[in-house]
Amino acid sequence: MIRCHLSHLVLDEEADQQTVFITETGSERCFPITIGRTEALAIDRALRGQVFPRPLTHDLLMATIVALSGRLMEVRIVDVRNGTFFAVLAIRQDDGSETEIDCRPSDALACLARQPGTPLQVAEAVIDEVG
Repeated sequence: MIRCHLSHLVLDEEADQQTVFITETGSERCFPITIGRTEALAIDRALRGQVFPRPLTHDLLMATIVALSGRLMEVRIVDVRNGTFFAVLAIRQDDGSETEIDCRPSDALACLARQPGTPLQVAEAVIDEVG
């Protein structure tokens, strides 16, 4: 796995699909992931620190993880097949056990944006293919 970060998000108000760019930390290699408008707005709102009176979907997910004695330890982009990216949320329980939850990269990045400092790891094969 290679340490990366969410480098920027391109929002196009007239398009249904948006683009998030992932960059290898300490390198120029980067790659785009096309995501839905709703997920892009969720990432953007979290990056800008917007707070809402009621939890949005990704806020609810993060609160659920904490309520169940877990912590998001890492987001991993583990595969790309036919242009579709696959990710997992790596969660550690208070007892030290770890669980990986399959998810879309857009949802994983929306969670990552809600917990600054969470590592983003990308499989080397993914970067080799799309980076």
